Amino acid sequence: MISNRSAAVGRTLRAVRAVRSTSAPMTYGLIALCALIFILGPASGLIGTYGTGDALVAAQRAYFRHWGVVPARLFDGPAREALTPATALFVHGSWVHLLGNMLFLFVFGAVTEERMGRVEFTLFYVGCGYLALLGYAAANAASEQSLVGASGAISAVLGACLYLFPRARVTSLLPFLFFLPLRLPAWVVLPFWAALQWAAAGRSTQGPGVAYLAHLVGFGLGFGYAWVRYGRRSPGTVPESGG
Repeated sequence: MISNRSAAVGRTLRAVRAVRSTSAPMTYGLIALCALIFILGPASGLIGTYGTGDALVAAQRAYFRHWGVVPARLFDGPAREALTPATALFVHGSWVHLLGNMLFLFVFGAVTEERMGRVEFTLFYVGCGYLALLGYAAANAASEQSLVGASGAISAVLGACLYLFPRARVTSLLPFLFFLPLRLPAWVVLPFWAALQWAAAGRSTQGPGVAYLAHLVGFGLGFGYAWVRYGRRSPGTVPESGG
């Protein structure tokens, strides 16, 4: 029993040291930037100048419409709307939205950045995120509802990570098993996640809401980019991760 516990502690310490030694300044910078923008915005509820009650709700709606993607305005509005798929990547609608996205970016972004390099990873993240939101907007071109969040870009990171590190083991919480944490290979976890997004997108008939289609577009772009960019090189290996 003691030897088993010692081995488990050893694996945990090795994983922590590996994360600390990972050179991923852009990943951590993106997390910090998204957190700062959220805290300073009306959705956090921490800035009193936005008011309370109905005034706060109105400020949030105006904020999301200004910085987020509004499909109907993206294609028929002023030229500045073409920038909104980029600005929307750094805006989040709630604490849960922010923390969920940043958790996935922290777990999968660091190793992907380390493999790609800082500049390539940053361009990959922003470019795929932009295209994912653009694809969603094109499929819902008549919608007036704003869309914000980094989910499309992070989905691209997941797709690239699946190709680059298919044997990496990830701790996942499966709801149909009462959120029992299981350690599974990335090649099991990430396609399962993509399948859930596809199923949810198929059930979504009310237009915008949770942008499942943006998730799928981002995931496909990320996987496709890694496949084309890195060809048939041997997949990398990374320490076990939690997510």
